[in-house]
Amino acid sequence: NGKTKEATNVAEQNLDLIKRHNKRTMDLISSRLYYYYYIAHHRMGNPASIRNRLLSMYRSACLHHDVPGQAVLQNAILANYVHYNMYGQAEMFINVTTPIERDNNQYARYLYYTGKINAVQLHYSDAEENLSQALRKCPKAAVGFRQTTTKLLCIVQLLMGDIPERSVFFEKDLNKSLFPYFKLTQAVRDGSLQIFTQAIKAHDSAFKKDGMSSLITRLRHNVIKTGLRKICISYSKISLASICAKLNYDSVEDIEYIVAKAIHDGVIHAVIDRKAGCLMSKENLDIYSSDEPAKVFNKRINFCLKLRNEAVRAMQYPPDAHKPKREKEAEEAKEAKDSKEEGGEKEGSKGKEKGKK
Repeated sequence: NGKTKEATNVAEQNLDLIKRHNKRTMDLISSRLYYYYYIAHHRMGNPASIRNRLLSMYRSACLHHDVPGQAVLQNAILANYVHYNMYGQAEMFINVTTPIERDNNQYARYLYYTGKINAVQLHYSDAEENLSQALRKCPKAAVGFRQTTTKLLCIVQLLMGDIPERSVFFEKDLNKSLFPYFKLTQAVRDGSLQIFTQAIKAHDSAFKKDGMSSLITRLRHNVIKTGLRKICISYSKISLASICAKLNYDSVEDIEYIVAKAIHDGVIHAVIDRKAGCLMSKENLDIYSSDEPAKVFNKRINFCLKLRNEAVRAMQYPPDAHKPKREKEAEEAKEAKDSKEEGGEKEGSKGKEKGKK
């Protein structure tokens, strides 16, 4: 605590010094100071006290075109909002600001915070895209960041109804930290509420430490949907009471509403016979006769186009590269002619001065 307090005081003194000088050559140094200033206050346990100052420093950085400072302060402000679960304000901040893509490390952090905010706000497809991009941008040496991002990405994929690849859980630097999420994924894939509840109880402390408890509670509906999908594949006709027993659910009335919702959402193709109190499955449609393959193909094309556009934006071109070749040659010839004329005038003036002497 003593060292942290000392670091806070040093950071504040240096920020005041940089503010007085206000030179663009000090932008990189000031960006590092912004980062340590936020980290010191965060470890002191009072990040809310500096929120207004962070916002004012961000406004100043935008006005002075301090790009490195903008990137660091954006992430500090988003981290502050996420720390206090102020996801509405964080989303508003993202909507009115422009991400800085020059620094890969800061941009990866920005994508992580954006992905987490989108996940909480139920924008799962956007969250998956942000988190996948953050993992591609971050360096391999950033093991802690990769662990945190991969955990959130696994939960988002499960909420979308997808199952993460098995190889993700057995990477060298991630296997230990991702073990609770591997067990959770197995429970969701099996579609058993009993196994799902056991997995949550066994690793509850790890989920709370990672701040994933609120998102994991949403997975209960996905477990039920997976179980219903398996039951519909196995049985052409089954009573609602038997579905309750297989899913370890308490109420038959509740399961009827859940089944009706699953039919409405297109999770299962079936009909409820209320008189007989049973569920009758329909024949499974050929997926290639639907528009599902076209949607997946379109998603892949959009990803490739976006990757290509990002690569083009990241490229650096020489000045005047957009001008045609003839225009460049004409400009170069004109500059050479002007320089010759200036040289002739200087020689003439020197000759006149010598003559007067």
